[in-house]
Amino acid sequence: MKRILIDTNIYSYALRGDQCVIQILQKAEVIGLSSISVGELVSGFKAGNREKKNREELDIFLDSPRVQLVYIDEITADYYAEILNNLREIGKPIPTNDMWIAACAFQHGLKLYSMDAHFKSVKGLMLVEH
Repeated sequence: MKRILIDTNIYSYALRGDQCVIQILQKAEVIGLSSISVGELVSGFKAGNREKKNREELDIFLDSPRVQLVYIDEITADYYAEILNNLREIGKPIPTNDMWIAACAFQHGLKLYSMDAHFKSVKGLMLVEH
C-alpha cells in the first residue's frame, strides 16, 4: 500500500485524530486526493463556521510532498462510464461523486482508502483494508 487515493471521509477522520487512519496514511508514499473530494470538503467548509481555518489546514495538507491532487479529465470520464454501467448491470448504485473518485483511483493505479463499504461493489477496484 504505497500509493493510495483517499476518499473525503478519510481526510476528515485524519483531521479528527483517528489513529488507525493516521497510521495508514503515514505508511503511504503517495497520497492522492481527487478534485471531487476537494469540492466536497470546500462545500462542507462553507456550510460551517470555520471555513478559513479549514481551508488553511487543507492547503497545508495539499502542500505535503507526498500528497498529489488528482484531477478529472477525459480518461477519467471513460473509467466513470464503465463504473456506472457495471453498477447499473448489478443493480447497486453508489453516489455519483464516489463513482468519480473510484474512476480517479482506476486511472492512476491507486488503491482507494475509504470508510464507505459501497465501494466494494465497484468491480476491480483495489481498496485499502482498515
